[in-house]
Order: sequence, then C-alpha cells, then structure tokens
Amino acid sequence: MNGELEAFVRTASRPELIAHRGYAARYPENTLPALEAAAAAGARFVEVDVQLAADGVPVLFHDHGLRRVCGVSGVVHRWRYADLERLSAHEPGRFGQQFHGTPLLPLSGLRAFLENHPDVCAFVEAKSIAIRPFGVTDVLDAIAAELQPVAGRCCLIARSAALLSVARERLERKSGPVGWHAIGGVIGRWRDRSALAQMRPEFLFCAVEGLPRDGELRLPGTRIAVYEVADPALAIRLHRRGVDMIETFAIAEMQRALSPGARRRDAPPRGLNQGRGNGTMDGETSEEAG
Repeated sequence: MNGELEAFVRTASRPELIAHRGYAARYPENTLPALEAAAAAGARFVEVDVQLAADGVPVLFHDHGLRRVCGVSGVVHRWRYADLERLSAHEPGRFGQQFHGTPLLPLSGLRAFLENHPDVCAFVEAKSIAIRPFGVTDVLDAIAAELQPVAGRCCLIARSAALLSVARERLERKSGPVGWHAIGGVIGRWRDRSALAQMRPEFLFCAVEGLPRDGELRLPGTRIAVYEVADPALAIRLHRRGVDMIETFAIAEMQRALSPGARRRDAPPRGLNQGRGNGTMDGETSEEAG
C-alpha cells in the first residue's frame, strides 16, 4: 500500500473506526451533512457507496432503489444526473421531513470534502448495481476521474472480483486512470475470503453476522474491517481476534466509548436495527447492507 493512506492506518490498542456512510445514525447516509458530522466527531475514515447516473456521473448512493432514501421509485442508473440532483436524499422513513431538501452528493462532492479535511481518508465502494449496466471500465474511469487529486487518501472497495482485478492492474501497471492507492474486497461471510485473496487486497471488509463465533480473524498482508458494529464491547472483542477496523453508523457514540476525550456528546443513535444483528438501517434489506 502506497501514499498517504498508509500513514493513516497504524497499530493501536483499539480498532480504528470507519464512519459507515458518514454519521448515518443521525444524518441521511452518503450525504454531505453525514460526512461533515462524521469529521466533526473525529472520524479519520469514512466509507461511501458509488453508483453511476444514466449519463455516467458518479453519485454517492447505496441501495438498489431510490425509495428508502429519496421516497421515489426507480434506480440511479436510469436517471440522468440533472434529474437526480433535484431529488431529496432525506430518508423520510427514518427522519421524516427533518432533512428534506438534502441533495444527493456527486462523487466530486466527496473529493471536495476530502480536500477540505486533509486528515480524513475514504473507502469508496463501487456498487455491483453500477457495474452491470456500465461495465467495469466505465465505472473505474468515472471514479478515477473524480478522485485522482485525492487518490493518496482513497481506497477502492467492491464485492466484484472482476472490478478489483482491473483496479489492481491499473494500480500496479499504470494501465489506466487511477483514483485510489489501495483496494479492498467486501464479503458477506468470512469463509468466502479466499475468493478475493488473489487480488491481494490491502483491506477486506466482512459483515459481522458472517464471522465465525470464535478464532482468529486474520489474512496475511491484509487489514480486516468488520461492518456493521455499534457495540463498543463487541468492537474490542473483534479487535482482540485480529480485526483492525470497525465500520459503524454510530461514529460519534463509538468514538466517545472507545476514545477518552472524544469531542461530542450524543444520545443513543436512532434508526439502527441493532437488535436484528444484521447491520441494516430501517427499511434496508440485509442483502443491501454493506
């Protein structure tokens, strides 16, 4: 792993925390308010999801459909960006009208956020739903075009082995535009880790419900991140088993619990289905989580 990103990942007595879609426990996910709130809470890492609009503009969006976040039907890749930017990404099911008018954030907005916060790194997930209609090359080109100025603080992550293979080749052979200094795989079950091992990912993200009940969680040469965790005690237990990073919607609460002197005081997060144990937001299916 090269560039500035390497300097941000250090051995510590506690796991590093990643703000999952920003401070998504209290703000609409993948939006600028969520990212700014995560930075204000002391987050050094954020994770976002990227899809392409019909005209190829990369935007931050997680779900297959627009309904949960924007309250309208349809999918991102069938809307032109000019139409998407008129929508409100306020998550009405969780927040009502509190954040009505919050726009979808284009990937260029993430770049600007990182330029304004030089102490923050980003994990950028290329969603599989974007790869199907556009193909690997177009998705990577669109991401690289926006993130090249901040590539040293970006890690490209994905579930797609095909995309990660090309992303690795670009990184090592300079065979195409690059907007990342590392790659990471995303899996739902720990036993599936070997499927991405040949890509030599610097990071591997695994769903907490897909982990074995006990035993070490390590992969030589790869840092392990686990999502979605909002329980500080669980985070410490996972760290003792070998997990390097914890991805959480509740970044401020976890920072406070795990770091003496955290900067924010907050009530328990709303909208987290912690009791289900599957790391989903209200209204989100477990298949969409991550």
